[in-house]
Amino acid sequence: MTPMIYRHLGNSGLKVSVLSIGGWLTFGGHTEKETALECLKAAYDNGINFFDNAEEYSDGNSELLYGEAFRRFGWDRTTFVVSTKIFWGGKGVNQRGLSRKHIVEGTNASLKRLGLDYVDLIYAHRPDDCTPMEEVVRAFNWVISQGKAFYWGTSEWSAEEIADAHRVAEKLGLIGPLMEQPEYNMFKRHRVEVEYQNLYQKYGLGLTVYSPLACGVLTGKYNDLILPQGSRLTLDDEVKEERWLSQEGQANILKARKLQEIALRLGVQVSHLALAWCISNANVSTAIFGASKVSQVHDNLKALEALPLLTAEVVAEIEDVLGNKPKSLTSFR
Repeated sequence: MTPMIYRHLGNSGLKVSVLSIGGWLTFGGHTEKETALECLKAAYDNGINFFDNAEEYSDGNSELLYGEAFRRFGWDRTTFVVSTKIFWGGKGVNQRGLSRKHIVEGTNASLKRLGLDYVDLIYAHRPDDCTPMEEVVRAFNWVISQGKAFYWGTSEWSAEEIADAHRVAEKLGLIGPLMEQPEYNMFKRHRVEVEYQNLYQKYGLGLTVYSPLACGVLTGKYNDLILPQGSRLTLDDEVKEERWLSQEGQANILKARKLQEIALRLGVQVSHLALAWCISNANVSTAIFGASKVSQVHDNLKALEALPLLTAEVVAEIEDVLGNKPKSLTSFR
């Protein structure tokens, strides 16, 4: 098996595996506990060092599962990177959003569920128009100063919101967001490849992208226009509406069929090709995948073998199928 590749997270000194595993839609609820734990172990044993989570995933149960994995497997804390995201902590008026109160209390609650003294990365899971940016920046800096996290970042923030956070941080002599966690895959590209362009050079922004397989569409499992029971599109009605029932969703499934033809000709699966394409972007520090079976972890790792196959000719062929190339692209490796 191809050895894991590690990249710096943005302009920091921290290194993360280019493939990572997360708990959205899988761990703590939809996947049987022992299977989920074995998925995490398989990831770690094969060089994955970044484990992504959030306070809202399975109402906190995903973090509880991670905590059990850390205790059961006894991994050296210095050998892995773990994150959480703060925004949706409950239904109470102060249990969500980015007030200083919720950022601090949400962080403490996440650490308790994870059974850790600190997380390496902590994210503002969404922007909060109701909270002043200065309050958000000060709160995350306080979390860092207390040793509860090492770096803070954002998830699904616009380029202007991220730049605003940096302007506030610079004014106050504080730390701005290091990383952003956007959706990025062959079907969703504009934000990563165009909107964030100036942020990579100006602020050293790193990306920990999610849904690199477009919630399973880029695995080929939906190519026959049938929804397999237990698949991701059957677990979340909102995701199902977007990826399956919409006109765009159906068009993307047809594109996945054509992409599978390219992949098979190269001797790989379309999922390997899609993951390799994603991490071939030099601005992507890591791509987070989900897994409900140990075999899926091992299969996704084959993307590392597919990475050298992305020649200029193959990339051009992929672009012909996708037909969505932004006018301005980031540099690709």
